[in-house]
Amino acid sequence: MTLARDPDVKGAAVEAFPRHATTTEAICVRILERHRDHVSVRKPHLATANLARIIEAVLKLSSRQSFHEISLRDLARVTGLSMGGLYSYFDNKNTLLVMILTEVSETVEAVLRDAPAGLEADPAAHLRWLIETHIRLTEAMQPWFVFAFMEAKGFPAAARAFAIESELATERIFADVLARGVERGVFAIPDVNLTAALIKPLLQDWYVKRAKYRKRGTPIGAYIASVIAFVERAITKA
Repeated sequence: MTLARDPDVKGAAVEAFPRHATTTEAICVRILERHRDHVSVRKPHLATANLARIIEAVLKLSSRQSFHEISLRDLARVTGLSMGGLYSYFDNKNTLLVMILTEVSETVEAVLRDAPAGLEADPAAHLRWLIETHIRLTEAMQPWFVFAFMEAKGFPAAARAFAIESELATERIFADVLARGVERGVFAIPDVNLTAALIKPLLQDWYVKRAKYRKRGTPIGAYIASVIAFVERAITKA
């Protein structure tokens, strides 16, 4: 079972994740729902629109400087909101950081656990679906994933621990499928947790080193197919 292979990434994302929209606006609706106690603006439409402006500014600025170096004055300048206006959405930068990290983590888990009916009975097909789904999700939300990956070392201790746990949660989803494959005699894997950990960098490489693959002219479909073939050759029982 495969996802949409539409070359238009946004169009493919809509078809691939119908219950987990990946536009900035849709993500910010979810952020508002999770963190309503930090947002004093009562009108949902206005709150969502301004949250989107704030987070897009963070993701844009962090591509040139670290999150730690971004000041509230920087955010005010880029968003056009006043300093007081910014404080209507978060009480400090750590809260803003948690908003972003939580949404990346929750979206990954929700999407990867939303496999089509029947896939659990076929570990090989389920693993292929997981690989493709993860890569297409990171393509649809690339700035969010790049931010979480590149900024991790500079996160405060609590946020860093959260990011590590999020990565482990993804690995556990893969490990569960690998373990089912071993139980059913489909995969030959001595250590499913280690194998899941080794698959993760292959998924991350697509969004962390996106420029490298763009320069080589590697389309997303070819990258997905290559990762699946590489993993299957390594773990499929002869």
